[in-house]
Amino acid sequence: MRIVVFCHSLVSDWNHGNAHFLRGVVADLLDRGHDVRVYEPLDAWSRANLVAEHGRGAVDDVLEAFPWMRPQVYDPRELDVPALTDGADLVLVHEWNEPRLVAAVGRHRQRVGYRLLFHDTHHRAVTDPTAMAAYDLRHYDGVLAFGGVIRDLYLARGWAARAWTWHEAADVRTFRPVEDVPPAGDLVWIGNWGDGERTSELHEFLIDPVQRLGLRAAMYGVRYPDEARAALAAARIRYGGWRPSHRVAATYAAYSVTVHVPRRPYVENLPGIPTIRPFEALACGIPLVCAPWDDAEHLFTPGEDYLVGRDGEEMQQLLRDVLHDHDLARSLREHGLRTIHARHTCAHRVDELLAICEELGVKTSE
Repeated sequence: MRIVVFCHSLVSDWNHGNAHFLRGVVADLLDRGHDVRVYEPLDAWSRANLVAEHGRGAVDDVLEAFPWMRPQVYDPRELDVPALTDGADLVLVHEWNEPRLVAAVGRHRQRVGYRLLFHDTHHRAVTDPTAMAAYDLRHYDGVLAFGGVIRDLYLARGWAARAWTWHEAADVRTFRPVEDVPPAGDLVWIGNWGDGERTSELHEFLIDPVQRLGLRAAMYGVRYPDEARAALAAARIRYGGWRPSHRVAATYAAYSVTVHVPRRPYVENLPGIPTIRPFEALACGIPLVCAPWDDAEHLFTPGEDYLVGRDGEEMQQLLRDVLHDHDLARSLREHGLRTIHARHTCAHRVDELLAICEELGVKTSE
């Protein structure tokens, strides 16, 4: 098949974790012999912020780590949808694209007839439905939603005629256990501070337990305001800034445990959606302890793939247990890794995507 992907950025994952999943999906499709063309806008703010903070060398480093990755940059002011989609059997449009592009591709699909899917990996369908309703999906064949709750919203609100659940997953080419890495500390957390959606939770489930236990800890990510960095300094947690995805596996390997602290919208309104970080941590073979979230879609086995601390006090106890009970830590590592490889790799999601294509009448083997 010839597959065209419109995304915000494949090159930059600065505050853009969706790039991790899309890279894994594209790589797997290429390995299977499909012709995949990826387009990202010239003015993508994720890439602009990456270059502003780390220079052009950061982009070169990413391209060197993923030599197959050569997305084409287009100017949104000179959008030529017929040229960009020429010969396509399937077009995927990620929801981080501008509504103008989403609508333009839809209008063109109506005339040409390739299969067209919208890919939603955000909580805005719940938290900002007005913004999502602005996307014109009339001519789309359906929506790939990264959780059942989001899928059901698209159908119930009439935003799309068809929708499928398409969870994110781990790109196990990139996120995998790494051996012989010198230890750097006890606990590491990789994630962006965000927009106040989990500030109190980060204190309760991460910063405060680390400080009380006196752990050697580090946190990586972007958009950490001054008050967040001050809180890390007070807890003697090292702040490492942006961590490119191809260096995450070695970073996890240098520590003994990590934590997942979901954003509040996912806990309160979107059960069953863990976001991508837990998939990647488990794929790297590091023991994981989670703040509460509802695995309503039974992706994992809580208590075996990871532990769940119901409050800050229990989180502190579980972290102590993992750090001092080597059998427990080994069991979590092994069980979590088996679950990822059995059910939650990008190859599994490509299988699901190809099955959807067949359902839509696309011959995926040609």
